[in-house]
Amino acid sequence: MKKFLFLILIITGSLFAQEKRAITVDDLWEMKRIGSFDVNSKLGLIVFDVTSFDMAANKGNSDIYMINIDGTNLKPFKNTNKNESSPNFTPTGNKITFEKEGQVWICDLDGSNEKKLTDLYTGASGIVWTNDESKFLFTSSVYPECMTQECNEEKDKLAEENPVKAKVFTELMYRHWNSWRGEKRSHLFLMDVEHNKYFDLTVGSKSDVPPIALGGYSDYSISSDGNYAAFTTNLDKNLAWSTNNDVFLVELNNVKEKYETPKRKISESLGNDNQPIFSPNGKLVAFISMERAGFEADKKRLFIYDIESKTSKNLTEDYDLSVGEVIWSPDSKSIYFTAANQVYQSIYKIDIETAELKTIIEENYNSGIKLSADGNTIYFKKQKSNLPYEIFSVNSDGTGLKQISEVNKNLLAQLEMNNIETFWSEGAEGAKVQSILIKPPFFKSNKKYPMIFLIHGGPQGNWADDFHYRWNMQMFAAKGYVVVAPNPRGSTGYGQKFTDEISTDWGGKVYTDLMNAYDYAIENYSFIDGQNTFAAGASYGGYMINWLSTQTDRFNALVSHCGVWNLESMYGATEEIWFPEWEFGGAPWENRELYQKWSPHQFAENIKTPMLVVHGANDFRVPEGQAFELFTTLQRLGVESKFLYFPDEYHFVTKPQNAKLWWNTIYDWFNNHYLRK
Repeated sequence: MKKFLFLILIITGSLFAQEKRAITVDDLWEMKRIGSFDVNSKLGLIVFDVTSFDMAANKGNSDIYMINIDGTNLKPFKNTNKNESSPNFTPTGNKITFEKEGQVWICDLDGSNEKKLTDLYTGASGIVWTNDESKFLFTSSVYPECMTQECNEEKDKLAEENPVKAKVFTELMYRHWNSWRGEKRSHLFLMDVEHNKYFDLTVGSKSDVPPIALGGYSDYSISSDGNYAAFTTNLDKNLAWSTNNDVFLVELNNVKEKYETPKRKISESLGNDNQPIFSPNGKLVAFISMERAGFEADKKRLFIYDIESKTSKNLTEDYDLSVGEVIWSPDSKSIYFTAANQVYQSIYKIDIETAELKTIIEENYNSGIKLSADGNTIYFKKQKSNLPYEIFSVNSDGTGLKQISEVNKNLLAQLEMNNIETFWSEGAEGAKVQSILIKPPFFKSNKKYPMIFLIHGGPQGNWADDFHYRWNMQMFAAKGYVVVAPNPRGSTGYGQKFTDEISTDWGGKVYTDLMNAYDYAIENYSFIDGQNTFAAGASYGGYMINWLSTQTDRFNALVSHCGVWNLESMYGATEEIWFPEWEFGGAPWENRELYQKWSPHQFAENIKTPMLVVHGANDFRVPEGQAFELFTTLQRLGVESKFLYFPDEYHFVTKPQNAKLWWNTIYDWFNNHYLRK
């Protein structure tokens, strides 16, 4: 009888296991996306915002939830159709602030007694409190010449009523990323809660706080005693070719209404400095510093600045890590930070006296780090290729990892998704190159599977063990493909030298790295069908798709999303021109040979592989003209090609129904070029 019951259990379990399915586009957009969160360790509470999407309505909405730190009692906190986000406990812990309708609101811990904490015509966001809750910082976009909210409102009204919408530009950076910049600038404000008065700390400035580009995870902070504020901005006149963000310190006791507050520059490099964070004892400021001017992907070094002695110290000089997020320990003796570490984003701890480094959490992709009041527990978001962000905790020594939230538990239980595997191959000049490999759902080792070869953007970026909502590796694998995603030259997480070695060499060593990884995968994994391979990439990845289309015919079909095609015309239309000037050793007229050497359009006659071209009209980083030129060339050459154009998207595809079309178009493109035997 026991054997019979055991067999029933086995059969039943097998049936349940077979009920799992591959992830679909609808599943991807049904996933709830955890954003920011905050912890009140004394009360044992966590608040966090979650964005959910409605495919039919073609939009998303952000709500706030509360949960106990042991993972129990998950409940809605602020849930309407008005997009509540950015929840934070006040320093005393007895109230919660959040953002809604362009203002900061405050309420009790049970959500009652809700009221506006700010009520500015220009709006407010991103508040940072003093410990005694007497002051807070926030940002708002204003006309630099306006000293009052009435002035801002009047200028907006005049612009709206003016039938002439023409603009006159006298400098670059008139547009950025996906929007026209306009005349307003983001300014940093100080609110005096007791007197209900606010002061513009950057009054009259035509610079932005946070800076318009290359900022950190937190670009302004306030000391616990309220005596100082620190912030990041770029004072250079020509922002289009400057990465010179700097960190400044202001004494808040000197703030005067309508007058510029004296500031002290505490960063020294000509590169990108950002993310100032005061130590809890108020004596030090930690910040991130890049050394080289004009390079957006230089090593991010961790500095501490002594306010009294006015001296700085590089804490990570001896470590080949590029620092991400930074938080202080409560005793001001150590700093926790994140950094790319091969295919992971790990959490580290460094002692500020000895610079001794310890790895706290190595695997997966970790961010949003926060500490308990006693410093014994770290709270953070963790994701991996088959798990969207959830909130976790770990002891500050790295033990006792626990998952707290499970907002996608029911949906994930229905899906078959494999963990990543990695392999190493030899790249150009003997370098070791790591690649991610993901097998399709319900994988069988005795079958042959087509391969999708993914090339990441940046180019200074990497494929990581994360759950990406656009270039999601599980989504590519879901249709029965093996996914191979290499991290060639230019990738982060493998030391600064490895990152540097793509600059001025866009189609050189990196191309060898990629194709060697491709060959290695086919030669060493018998389940990959070498007669059916496809490649796709976006941004720099799109550039590399365009480049390899002129160099090889090893792929059945290609997808180039927002890819660079003509390096010279790209230079003249992009907004952050420090990028091409660094990557190609100057402007085209200064180094035309290099622009021509690595521009795919120079070798167009070699293209034979079918290509799907994708672009968004509002992409100002890689402007749409790149796609127009590429598609014209493909059509004129008679190469099989298709152009998927989004008039309402930018560098990314962000709307649910557009994304569904994107995925289905790519699936169909690959399927139509699959060689069936």
